[in-house]
Amino acid sequence: MNYFKMAYRNLGRHRRRSLLSGLALALGTALLMFIAAFFQGEMRSSMETTLKLNTGHLQVRDEDYDPDKLSVAWEYLIENPDQAAAQIEALDPVRVATPRLVASGIVSVRDESAGVQIMGIVPESEANAPYRDGIISGEFITTDDREGVLIGLPLAESLGLKAGDQISLLVNTSDGDVDEQQFTIRGIFTTGTSAWDKGIVFLPLAKAQAFSRAENHASMIFILLKDREKAEEVAGAIRGEGIEVKTWTQMNELLVLVEDFSNAYLAIINLIVLGVTATVIVNTLLMSVFERTREIGVLSAIGMKGRQVIALFLSEATLLAFGGIGVGALAGWALSAYFGKVGVYFGDLGISGDMLLEDRIYTYLTLDSAVNLIVTAFLITILASLYPARMASRMEPVEALRGAQ
Repeated sequence: MNYFKMAYRNLGRHRRRSLLSGLALALGTALLMFIAAFFQGEMRSSMETTLKLNTGHLQVRDEDYDPDKLSVAWEYLIENPDQAAAQIEALDPVRVATPRLVASGIVSVRDESAGVQIMGIVPESEANAPYRDGIISGEFITTDDREGVLIGLPLAESLGLKAGDQISLLVNTSDGDVDEQQFTIRGIFTTGTSAWDKGIVFLPLAKAQAFSRAENHASMIFILLKDREKAEEVAGAIRGEGIEVKTWTQMNELLVLVEDFSNAYLAIINLIVLGVTATVIVNTLLMSVFERTREIGVLSAIGMKGRQVIALFLSEATLLAFGGIGVGALAGWALSAYFGKVGVYFGDLGISGDMLLEDRIYTYLTLDSAVNLIVTAFLITILASLYPARMASRMEPVEALRGAQ
């Protein structure tokens, strides 16, 4: 306690310098905590959005099906998909399993057009909750609707459409032809992910099958689990001739790779920022050493040992670390909590379906990340103070007193 009392008085001699040093630590800690929360929020949002909108936790499809081609030829589709989905949904880890038919098409209205994915869905399925909850105009499509479609807000805005308007929809059929029909926009939805919403049109599954001439076939069985970590277990339980089961990790290899890369990138940023703040601490303590040369000489002359001098300077660094990092951690937490509620708006980033990002990114700070960052910042601060502390401890009393004169 005596060391800390002396350290506190020594820091108080130059309040402005001590305050600026603590402020540098606080800003560095707050900045790193917010960056960590932003990266975690971004990756968490991207993963959850991609899973619930695009890939699900599992997909069952024909072994020859290519999701990039969106073919609705019968040889690439699953036959009797309703029966298959019901059998899969009966598995205990499965939350929902629903058939979906995906085809390429074009939306035309007046003299404007846009390429889209046409997706046939079972409207009442729980897997469609993001679209049902995102209705901002009109209503959700129903199973027996043969003339209605659902479109995303960005597509509606780009083509100047509203609920109740008529559109012409062209689709590539199972026999290689192109069919065109008129549809009525039943509703307009938004998931907050413009990159996805602008390129998709929903139809009831039965109508999509008839429109594309896929008959009683589907492109996939879209599966959501109660716990996504059981994907491999459930995939092993699904058997069938001529089918393949893809887990969310297999379908999102790019996203998993980007997440790993972002963690490495974040570690580099942490080292850079903490390195800068550590330099400030070293500078502060070095200035203190030079200004207190006579004091150090006197302390050494009356018997203070080198390790005690080191302990004195480490006590000063510890007080700076507690004050600066403590304030910075509170500020970083407050920033993360605030933007975790209101988000940071980026708009349409133009990301492909392999990595979907919401227009607004919400920060997400985990306890592990916060603790690791605080401990790392504290250790780096203490380690940075070792150099000036050792310099002070090695001063010879006579030389120190003579140098001070």
